[in-house]
Amino acid sequence: MDKDTKDKDVKIIAVVGMSGSGKSVVVDHLTGLGFPKVYFGGMILKEMEKRGIGISPETEKNFREMIRETEGKDWVVQQVIKEVHNLIAAGQKRIVLDGLYTWTEYKILKKEFPGQISVLAVVVDKSIRHKRVAKRPERPFNTEEIQERDRSEIENLEKGGPIAIADYYLLNNSSVEELETDVDGILKKIDF
Repeated sequence: MDKDTKDKDVKIIAVVGMSGSGKSVVVDHLTGLGFPKVYFGGMILKEMEKRGIGISPETEKNFREMIRETEGKDWVVQQVIKEVHNLIAAGQKRIVLDGLYTWTEYKILKKEFPGQISVLAVVVDKSIRHKRVAKRPERPFNTEEIQERDRSEIENLEKGGPIAIADYYLLNNSSVEELETDVDGILKKIDF
């Protein structure tokens, strides 16, 4: 789609945050309100499946880093952009991006969708986040594993940049209900 003919009514929210911050809770709330999502991690999982690679936390981490190294730091975001354009072509005006990771992805999205994208960072005290990650039913991590994942995501995937420069922040130290109320407040601010 030509940038000059983009629909100015389209709004996109990209949800960012460290593992265990509550991104999925925010995304689930938004999709529960009827907004379609494009899942960054889904691009990785689809490609792993296509290549016959078994999925585990370790293989997913390795593949996520490898694909960005071999295909370019923009590989995932280029797949996401295609899906977003498909949703826009289908008439969607509000789209949720689940799992923006890197500074490169952030810059490309801001250029591809100027004035249309807002970045929403979900943050939580580290001790609370680590406890939540240890207790979650899917892909739980012990303290050493989550610290290694944090380090890897910050050093290898440039994850800190999009969080640091987000347009909006949600502090998720309390209940799911409070988080959802805060999300609704941001939706009103940006007329999403």
